Amino acid sequence: MTKADLIVLGAGPAGLAAAATAAGCGLDVILIDEQQRPGGQIYRDVDRVLPLRGEVLGPDYATGARLTGGIRQDTIRYVPGACVWQIEPGFSVTYSGNGGGVVTGDRLLLATGALERAMPLPGWTLPGVMTAGAGQILLKQSGLVAQRAVLVGTGPLLFLVAAQMVRAGTPPLALVETQTRADLARAARHVGGAMRGWRYLAKGLDMHRTLARAGVPRHVGATQVEIAGPGAAEAVTFHCNGRRHRIDCDTVFLHHGVIPNTQAARSLDIGHRWDVRQHAFAPVLDGWGESDMPGVFIAGDGAGIGGATLAELAGRLAALRIAESLGKVSPAERDRQAAPLRRALEREAAVRPFLDTAYPPFAEALQPADDTVVCRCEEVTAGDIRGFARLGCTGPNQAKAFGRVGMGPCQGRICGPVVTELLAKANGQSPDATGYVRIRPPLKPVTLGELAQLAEPDPEAKK
Repeated sequence: MTKADLIVLGAGPAGLAAAATAAGCGLDVILIDEQQRPGGQIYRDVDRVLPLRGEVLGPDYATGARLTGGIRQDTIRYVPGACVWQIEPGFSVTYSGNGGGVVTGDRLLLATGALERAMPLPGWTLPGVMTAGAGQILLKQSGLVAQRAVLVGTGPLLFLVAAQMVRAGTPPLALVETQTRADLARAARHVGGAMRGWRYLAKGLDMHRTLARAGVPRHVGATQVEIAGPGAAEAVTFHCNGRRHRIDCDTVFLHHGVIPNTQAARSLDIGHRWDVRQHAFAPVLDGWGESDMPGVFIAGDGAGIGGATLAELAGRLAALRIAESLGKVSPAERDRQAAPLRRALEREAAVRPFLDTAYPPFAEALQPADDTVVCRCEEVTAGDIRGFARLGCTGPNQAKAFGRVGMGPCQGRICGPVVTELLAKANGQSPDATGYVRIRPPLKPVTLGELAQLAEPDPEAKK
């Protein structure tokens, strides 16, 4: 068993920044990540990919190389390709892959990032349909760009992926956008605050110009979106501007925002609260990112959606507090180093009210039609879940007993938030009162062979 001052889970911007800052304060750090190379999803495989496709992915992508360089320190033990499937208070972390093992630490920082919000629509389970983030991973990691693709949904990532496809020489056939002009009008009251984060606005305008120059059609305010095709995606149909549209295509990228990945935090029974503005649960934290379980910190999008720069700043702040709590820096030194980080963090966060209001999640995907599959693992429909509510089901954990929803390989990561929204509306109660799926180990599927590798050799067995 390996011991460290601090265990960091996740090598995205928050985890990389936290590990480097903590090591700089004199802490011994173990950094564990599922991917084979550091960077998380936003800076995925940046050290290898930047020279190959940096121009396509944009100037912000290069920031990741600075962060990955920060973890090349003797006091950081980096464990890539490791899937964490159990966390115990104290803190003990068990993982498989890369030899598997158990590590312990005095403090734990969860930097597990975000998940794309599930977008259950008629036809969303057909081959040829994937999330926009998955399409971006193909581009980053392998240089693959889908031909004859349509992007459907809303939010900054949708525009970023479309702009990257244009720069890669394969523009999408169209953007089918679910936000409305009324949403943009409501967001106007936040423009003043958003100007403090003007770089985001400038980046957004640049992406829109890129799409316009490439002649990519945009359909704004789409409703009744369906993906057609008996055996695979063949077209996207939708209602917009008073008539029905059909765009024939081979690939559909869906996206309507990201939500905090809270599975690891929930496995420790850390308190969470429903964020009305972001339509998602987020952990309850103090100003340094510490949870209601002393010694457990959360930074980055796993603490609430804010983007890569804000994640980096939050990771550094959490690391300073951890170092202070372990006696490596004084409170005065902690606060001195934290002051400029907090000012930068406030600037970065200022744009979120505008973005969250202008690009809300697609209402029809938050409350899908009865015949739409919600839990893909167990093939449970939205109508099934509403039926559970009529029989007295009040929360996602009860829904497991009613119909196995959330009991497949994803353990509710994909369908859990939608189930909460469906039951909350059906029962006329808040998402907070409805709750979320209770998370127990293993957090991710683990094979019997991987479990067996963890067993200590039995000396008697050799005799």
